[in-house]
Amino acid sequence: HPHSPAGSIKPDSPAGRYLAEHGVDRKDFNSYGSRRGNHEVMIRGTFANIRLKNLLLKNPDGSVVEGGYTRNFLTGEQDTIYDASVAYQEAGIPLVILAGKEYGSGSSRDWAAKGTRLLGVRAVIAESFERIHRSNLIGMGVIPLQFPAGENAESLGLDGTETYDIAGIAAFSAGEHPKTLTVVATRADGTTTSFDAVVRIDTPGEADYYRNGGILQYVLRSLIA
Repeated sequence: HPHSPAGSIKPDSPAGRYLAEHGVDRKDFNSYGSRRGNHEVMIRGTFANIRLKNLLLKNPDGSVVEGGYTRNFLTGEQDTIYDASVAYQEAGIPLVILAGKEYGSGSSRDWAAKGTRLLGVRAVIAESFERIHRSNLIGMGVIPLQFPAGENAESLGLDGTETYDIAGIAAFSAGEHPKTLTVVATRADGTTTSFDAVVRIDTPGEADYYRNGGILQYVLRSLIA
């Protein structure tokens, strides 16, 4: 699923509200693509694809809600992905994405990983990754983890409502390069599922890239801008 739509900005979307609040006329809500330089707009567009299916949200008939929405676990309510992410960041809660095969395919590449990081995501656990998006995530300090061979969220009984603990990420800061990390998912009732995720930081160069990720320079640049 593309994460950063190149279509027009809808007035009722978080990006549209941001532009309106900043005095931009609706007729000037040109596409995200031409506003890629403005991270305040782009972050609100990450995961806003109308075809995005977030399995945390179901309609009354049991079908999955489509579009840039999620369940805000702090309130229990449906929220836009952007607004929920702001609430999580204010509460100091980093986020994990559970995904399927070829995660990141078709994304507006330069922005999808940046927007993901700015939304507070620190890890993506997927069945497999699109190659360039995987590399971009690493550069943004988001760790790409792969389910054990033959496993996925469904087979492990995970639905995304769990709290995730990923042990050993700090080893990278110490100059190590673990090949697997243990992920423990804790459900609301206290039961847990743990599995060894494959660290898709595949080379020493990528490990350096993750350690020093472009993120620090990126944050400094945006502070100076």
